[in-house]
Amino acid sequence: MRESGLQKILTSSTLDIGLAPKILASEKCRKKSFLFSALYAAFIFGGRHLMNKRAKFELRKPLVLWSLSLAVFSIFGAVRTGAYMLYILMTKGLKQSVCDQSFYIGPVSKFWAYAFVLSKAPELGDTIFIILRKQKLIFLHWYHHITVLLYSWYSYKDMVAGGGWFMTMNYGVHAVMYSYYALRAAGFRVSRKFAMFITLSQITQMLIGCVINYLVFSWMQQGQCHSHVQNIIWSSLMYLSYFVLFCHFFFEAYIGKTRKERKVD
Repeated sequence: MRESGLQKILTSSTLDIGLAPKILASEKCRKKSFLFSALYAAFIFGGRHLMNKRAKFELRKPLVLWSLSLAVFSIFGAVRTGAYMLYILMTKGLKQSVCDQSFYIGPVSKFWAYAFVLSKAPELGDTIFIILRKQKLIFLHWYHHITVLLYSWYSYKDMVAGGGWFMTMNYGVHAVMYSYYALRAAGFRVSRKFAMFITLSQITQMLIGCVINYLVFSWMQQGQCHSHVQNIIWSSLMYLSYFVLFCHFFFEAYIGKTRKERKVD
């Protein structure tokens, strides 16, 4: 029986990651997520203190390259995981797309799952540019980076249900977000509506994340989804906190700012 074109794409890959997922899933490596988070927090407070009396760095070209690299990586990740997610949805339905653990072990998807989790460490580099360029660093930014790193590295080992949705959504939003950052850094004038769309996409992502957690919990009671109550609680609290913070950011950055501009006019 012949494989379909989509099936061939999803089940074949020249990338062999060998023992890499097992290495990342080790307890020793999971503990390193706390070390990275602590060093990251120390850099934030130490870096801001050092930059107080220094002139800001321009860093436009490095920022373009950095954002473009993450944009390309996220686009490829979104296409690969998105194609796999679409395939499962079309052939097996919503429940299987949520509960299926094949995202962690499939020939192609396992690489992008591993790359996704691993990428949360280098993504901390976003903050370096903010501090060195003396831009405003909001709580949402560094809180999001730290909690995503900790949660991703700890959940990967357990191959919890819903992971495919979480990864696919994150790849998709980051593909658009880093593309926007790259264009801005390169000096292109990008419509404010594009930035609003990105924030709305992030808010939607958090809502869907909460729904997925609810479905995992419901189907776990029926023995059809592999997860742990503790993991679902932490994930739900994380998504809910992101939802509140992104909504607050949207109001402050777009609605509140627009009202102030109208008053000035």
